[in-house]
Amino acid sequence: MPIIINLDVMLAKRKMSMTELSEKVGVTMPNLSILKNGKAKAIRFSTLEAICKVLDCQPGDVLEYREEE
Repeated sequence: MPIIINLDVMLAKRKMSMTELSEKVGVTMPNLSILKNGKAKAIRFSTLEAICKVLDCQPGDVLEYREEE
């Protein structure tokens, strides 16, 4: 999959747990796990905005595009 989710990297940089992010963003742990593991087919802009607000980052810090080999 050419879109890489760097949620675990940003959580580590902010010293925040998935549980804490889940509570602050208002997204369930299973849904955050699906996103973190790259299994999500889509993400709402409102969810991405909330994640960026809580982690104090830009969408490009969470999402990355890589060419398929």
